[in-house]
Amino acid sequence: MSDRPELLKNQAYEAIKAQIVSGELPPGAFLSERGLAARLGMSKTPVRTALERLEMERYVTISPQQGIIVRGLSVTEINDHFDLRIALETYVVGRLAGRLTADQFEVLANNVRANAAAAEAGDRARCMALDMAFHLLLCETLGNQEIFRVMEHQRDKFMSAILPLIGRHTDLSQTLAEHAGIVEAMRRGDGRDAATRLMQHLSNGRKLLVSG
Repeated sequence: MSDRPELLKNQAYEAIKAQIVSGELPPGAFLSERGLAARLGMSKTPVRTALERLEMERYVTISPQQGIIVRGLSVTEINDHFDLRIALETYVVGRLAGRLTADQFEVLANNVRANAAAAEAGDRARCMALDMAFHLLLCETLGNQEIFRVMEHQRDKFMSAILPLIGRHTDLSQTLAEHAGIVEAMRRGDGRDAATRLMQHLSNGRKLLVSG
């Protein structure tokens, strides 16, 4: 049996999800199977399956009355997201404190330097991408694949929510200082300080999204 139908379903899912995550299909956008199928150059069958999967993952809402709509995020969902991240990431930096190899430290420091360069150039989209990469790097450095998978999923879920706020987040220097402080605390082996700094950093992100 050909695996082409399954391949098309996965392609449709990845393509539509990427457009939602990137903000090309923003929260509140109305979608149609016909329109998406034409856009992706495939039939409606794999698109319908992809949309059903995206509804299960809460990227879209499908109803007979309203049709297919890209979901926004409620304040409750935003708070739940940050509660989860604070629990996981404070654990991660606590475990990494005093255990970073020279190479691991340099990878994290390079991310901070690249983010500083992007901020200097005024490239806010690049800054956001590097910010998210920083948090995934922490989990990747720890080497816990379950934590990494959860964090990767959370990143995708919140990309579209964060994108519209980039222009309002004017104090990029604060984010950079917070990242640098977290890395330095881990380097010197102060897990409590690293966790406190990480918690404050995420609390600032929560305030931005909730007030935005």
